[in-house]
Amino acid sequence: MRIDRNKEQYRINERINVPEVRLVGDNVTIGVYSTSKALQMAEDMGCDLVEISPNANPPVCKIIDYQKFLYQQKKRQKEQKAKAIKIVVKEIRFGPQTDDHDYNFKLRHAKEFLEEGAKVKAYVFFKGRSILFKEQGEVLLLRFANDLEEYGKVEQMPVLEGKRMIIMISPTSKKGGGSTKPLLIKNDKQEVSENKTK
Repeated sequence: MRIDRNKEQYRINERINVPEVRLVGDNVTIGVYSTSKALQMAEDMGCDLVEISPNANPPVCKIIDYQKFLYQQKKRQKEQKAKAIKIVVKEIRFGPQTDDHDYNFKLRHAKEFLEEGAKVKAYVFFKGRSILFKEQGEVLLLRFANDLEEYGKVEQMPVLEGKRMIIMISPTSKKGGGSTKPLLIKNDKQEVSENKTK
């Protein structure tokens, strides 16, 4: 069943129903051949004729073992994924009048997240009339960013979005170091909310 699904992705052998194809690869003389001739060449080599670029004119094909071709494609995809960094975003929620105990609890979590290479999205949630304390919320977030100065840098200063004032903090360094390819951003909404013991 697995092979049939792959054959729907790439046309091979008799499924290539065009009069001629362009052959590429190290095992052939590159050029345009009739499809029947290309099929005969593939059969003589004990391989498959695989269409790798159907939209070209004429379509581009390779003579290769089809299973080997699929393996190479999967290996290439894995390598591309391995070169990308997965950035995780952790959320930390405050109230406008968070006490020192809650604040320090969340600060510890934020330090752990940043050390692991995650971004921290901290926000103050204003409920009802507590929106009147938005300046207090901004001060709290700026204090939070200042206390995390050794672990992360501010990516976005406090911004009020609806009932939430948000600040984004990125890690100053990533585990393992080294140069990397473009980022693959993943939202991981792991919230550290206030302890509601009222």
